Amino acid sequence: MPAIVIIGAGFGGIGMAIALKKAGFDDFVVLEKSEDLGGTWHHNQYPGCACDVPSPLYSYSFELNPSWSRLFAPQQEIWDYLRMCARKYGVDEHIRYGCAVEHLDWDDGARRWNIATSRVAGDGQGGGDVGDGRDVGDVGDGRGEDYRARAVVAGAGALHLPSLPDIPGAERFGGAAFHSSQWDSSLDLGGKRVAVIGTGASAIQFIPEIAERAGHVDVFQRTPPWIQPRPDVPVPARVRETFASSPLAARVVRDALYWLLEARGLGFVVNPKLMAPQEQLARWHIEKQIADPELRKAVTPDYTIGCKRILLSSDYYPALQRPNVDLITDDITGITETAVITADGTAHETDVIIYATGFRVIESVTGLNVAGRDGRKLTPDTLEAYHGITLAGFPNFFMLLGPNTGLGHTSVVFMIESQIQHIMSCLRRLARDQAGTIEVREPVVRRYNRELQQRLRRAIWSEGGCRSWYLDADGVNRALWPGFTFEYWARTRRARRSAYTVAP
Repeated sequence: MPAIVIIGAGFGGIGMAIALKKAGFDDFVVLEKSEDLGGTWHHNQYPGCACDVPSPLYSYSFELNPSWSRLFAPQQEIWDYLRMCARKYGVDEHIRYGCAVEHLDWDDGARRWNIATSRVAGDGQGGGDVGDGRDVGDVGDGRGEDYRARAVVAGAGALHLPSLPDIPGAERFGGAAFHSSQWDSSLDLGGKRVAVIGTGASAIQFIPEIAERAGHVDVFQRTPPWIQPRPDVPVPARVRETFASSPLAARVVRDALYWLLEARGLGFVVNPKLMAPQEQLARWHIEKQIADPELRKAVTPDYTIGCKRILLSSDYYPALQRPNVDLITDDITGITETAVITADGTAHETDVIIYATGFRVIESVTGLNVAGRDGRKLTPDTLEAYHGITLAGFPNFFMLLGPNTGLGHTSVVFMIESQIQHIMSCLRRLARDQAGTIEVREPVVRRYNRELQQRLRRAIWSEGGCRSWYLDADGVNRALWPGFTFEYWARTRRARRSAYTVAP
């Protein structure tokens, strides 16, 4: 049995595995429910899928990629980058594909985690095997292998459980219907009537793509997003060659982008009034790209920019003005076998429904079914962690991109690397002290989260006048970090002895 189990093979899981390899920890496995690694960048393969963070910054700090073809890397390149990293650092041999974690239970007597898994069929998005030469698509659902590990790192990420709206009659729809993260690439949209429900980050990327070939597209908008121009350009070959031959040049560009985006975070973490220039840019973008005053009004939000995720696109507004595209702002009241029904009584006939409705972020953590010491459960009500990484009552259990570690202004890969550094500090302390467990103290967790929520209540996500997935049902922000990323890095550099109990 492995000493360490990592759950998930996206940026978090692969980065954690590489850190273990570098430190000489070779006794670990990575459990991945899909048939290939990549996480978000494996699952999301919709047309136009790309990163909204400049690509020089969207990579591991120890493995800069000089070959990005564009300033904002497309999905395939990011996926290829992760697979390259796994091969280069010898991580791929540790991955068990088609292996979904069903539940984790802490055995206090043995001081070990018991991890039960199940075998899952492939999702049809990419290649890979399950470690025994069989394609995952040939493996039916069933009981998988049980693991017993000294430590667990949950790195499944937040964007892998689709959130589907509860619309009356949705199950009766007779045409194709799918979430944007489960794109049906076998379906030809040519000439078809398509209903897109949602106008978030994925929708504004794929709507311009499908509008060019679909017969008609109805875009159902509940709340308009703030959208700024996307300054995406190809990276010239000579620039790529310079980055490849001079890593220092690539590092300088990356650092410049980092501080540029950190400066953008002033309005998020200091004072919402500092978001005024950001809002002016978004309003200018609307005025420049949309001539119709009614459409302008429909796409202009009534909340402070930054309260919801700021999106980047230079082709979404033009797509809405195509003759075969309609923006519909009336509430959806139901779905029939052939149409989407809105509050004004109109039946919008459609052949295909695409849900661009985001993900169940909180459930991505609680869905692991974790039981800690004395059967303590990891639930939405108890989801409070120290730096979003460790929890009281859960010895030797660590999270990547746990609660309150998401970002609204820069690359989340920076946060992942900071968390990996903290986890490695904990594991080194275990090894150095020849200890059995390391566990954050409960008073430390309570104090940390009390101060965190005090900051969040004054932040733009609570004061900006909107309702977003950042907030739970009680209006508590369980998603975002309310400070600069360099502050988070400084706080998590090493595990402080005073914050943790280390038991023999």
